[in-house]
Amino acid sequence: MVFKKIRKAMGIGGPSIETTLHDPNTTPGGVITGEIAIIGGQHDSDIKAVNLALRTKVEIESGDNEYTTNLEYSKLQVAGAFELDDGARYSIPFQFPIPWEAPLTHMYGHPLHGTTVGLATDLEVAGALDPGDLDPIAIHPLPAQERILAAFSNLGFQFRNADCEKGRIWGVHQELPFYQEIEFYPPSRYARGIKQLEVTFVSYPQSMEVVLELDKRGGAFTEGQDAFSRFTVDYATVENTNWEQELDGFLQAAGRRRGFF
Repeated sequence: MVFKKIRKAMGIGGPSIETTLHDPNTTPGGVITGEIAIIGGQHDSDIKAVNLALRTKVEIESGDNEYTTNLEYSKLQVAGAFELDDGARYSIPFQFPIPWEAPLTHMYGHPLHGTTVGLATDLEVAGALDPGDLDPIAIHPLPAQERILAAFSNLGFQFRNADCEKGRIWGVHQELPFYQEIEFYPPSRYARGIKQLEVTFVSYPQSMEVVLELDKRGGAFTEGQDAFSRFTVDYATVENTNWEQELDGFLQAAGRRRGFF
């Protein structure tokens, strides 16, 4: 008994957790369901709480430096305090809502290089440290996002990279403390003025904001510049618009305002 108390105090032989997702595929505003299995260790444990949270790799700028960290957000407690006997098994079913602003991990049916999202399970145990459990989830585009992305593809833009940056976009309502940028190489008709295009979706239940950032190609004696364009897409009427024509208009207008073309 004394040996058990010593091991418990040192956090040795404690409980373990295993999270099973019914389906790891979802969309912004969707729900991930699953079950958390908590298996008792070699001694009784005082469980303080069981939590779920999303984790995403996010770039942070600090002065002249930039670094990447795993940012935890949308935390949800799925169980409160309880006593777990040694060797016992405790199951907790859960439903985890995905934020509307969650970054995409897939595009055009393929994984989106540069962005990953994981569902982390943390077990708060009295007197012990728990390493937790992390399960990757796949966030696919909403139909409206898919339509906009298809329009860029039809215009000849080619995917380059995607990342998430901590911060807020001026004039756009955000719930999350970061946003995703999806970067594209431009086709030849834009390439003489634009080096790359960055697309950001900020989604809500009925509509979404689309923010375009054009990175100007610098000349021998000039520095590159950025130009922004922003518009709202209504989910209910997204299919009533020729988005290839609309996006071309947005890009041309933004480029002319800053002398890109």
